[in-house]
Order: sequence, then structure tokens, then C-alpha cells
Amino acid sequence: QLQLVESGGGLVQPGGSLRLSCAASRFTLAVYRIGWFRQAPGKEREGVSCISTTGGSTNYADSVKGRFTISRDNAKDTVYLQMNSLKPEDTAVYYCAVCVLGPGTIRAIGSWGQGTQVTVSS
Repeated sequence: QLQLVESGGGLVQPGGSLRLSCAASRFTLAVYRIGWFRQAPGKEREGVSCISTTGGSTNYADSVKGRFTISRDNAKDTVYLQMNSLKPEDTAVYYCAVCVLGPGTIRAIGSWGQGTQVTVSS
């Protein structure tokens, strides 16, 4: 079973930037669409972004369009999420997982990792 490990979270001030990384253990992630998801306290987990196997196609939630960029380096077996212009409402635990696209949504399949905490606060 594909296992993914997230890293790169931290505390950042509003307007700041962070880059998250998602790496695979045991199996390569190069053959999967990979997405980023987040869960804020008291809220349901939501899909943030999803990238195709080659990186040629990307999708974003409306709340992060123009601020977040998903990318992948299959040679390094890693998927990234560059987050710019961060807002307090971006505070959440961020997870990566295999993703599929639904009507207006980004959904995950498979298991979840431990996630990485992103806190945007002054």
C-alpha cells in the first residue's frame, strides 16, 4: 500500500510563504495523481489541489487559486505545495494522498499519513 509522508509545515505570519513536501515510502508515487488536503479545527477535511501523474494538469480549490502551486518531481518521488500569501484561514493540518476529481471537488482515496501542521498567525 502506498504510504505518503508530509513535511514542511510550520508557523508563518500572514502574507508569508511555506513549501510542503509529500514523499512516498515503499512504493513510487510517480504513477499516481497526488493531491493536497487540509483539515482545520472543527471542520471537515477539504481538497486543496491535485496534480496529474506527469504534472501537466493541476486543479485547485477556489480558496487557494492564485496563491498555492502544486508541482511534482518524479525523479525525486516528491510532490510539493508552494503556498504564498498565506492567510489565517489557511491554518490547518495538511495531508497528501492519491486524488481523484469529482464534480467541483478534489477527493482522496487510500490511507492518510500524519499530516503536517500549518499555522498562520501574527
